[in-house]
Amino acid sequence: MDLSITTLEGKDAGKVKLSEEIFGLEPRDDILQRMVRYQLARKQQGTHKAKGRSEIARTGAKMYKQKGTGRARHHSARAPQFRGGGKAHGPVVHSHEHDLPKKVRALALRHALSAKVKASDLIIIDDLAAAEAKTKILVSQFAKLGLENALLIGGAEIDANFRRAASNIPNIDVLPIQGINVYDILRRGKLVLSKAAVEALEERFK
Repeated sequence: MDLSITTLEGKDAGKVKLSEEIFGLEPRDDILQRMVRYQLARKQQGTHKAKGRSEIARTGAKMYKQKGTGRARHHSARAPQFRGGGKAHGPVVHSHEHDLPKKVRALALRHALSAKVKASDLIIIDDLAAAEAKTKILVSQFAKLGLENALLIGGAEIDANFRRAASNIPNIDVLPIQGINVYDILRRGKLVLSKAAVEALEERFK
């Protein structure tokens, strides 16, 4: 599969041959859904917490004598049924992570890339670099390319000027190739890959 390469100025910069095994799959929603769920579960903090009866700072003395009052038999005021008592079966700090096989995760990335190609939402740029860190210049270049909501993936290192200029633009994310992931690909409208990113992906899935 051949795709045209463009520059940030919108000029033609040749063509690149993309691997069918990475960019030419028939996207499967079930695999993409599993991967997104896996990523979001890993991001969830799980710091919600309620105090149980053993954690309440309250006297543990018996409330009143066992017999002779006509009332129910109670021991500690920390019990859940009392105001100010501990929470019964409340939430505790825990991880929401779950396992997903490594091969499924790798396959999900290939399906996400293929989904962008199928939807004609993949753009190949020769190089993500800027001569100066000027957001105004980058905004005008993105407007020519039709990039209003996009994820841009560069090589192993992102050009410092380009990263600074792009950081001020809403709905634009810039990541190095090692940060590419299914969730960020799917949450943005367009996917922009540099030539270095394409080469790295080809090498990764060789």
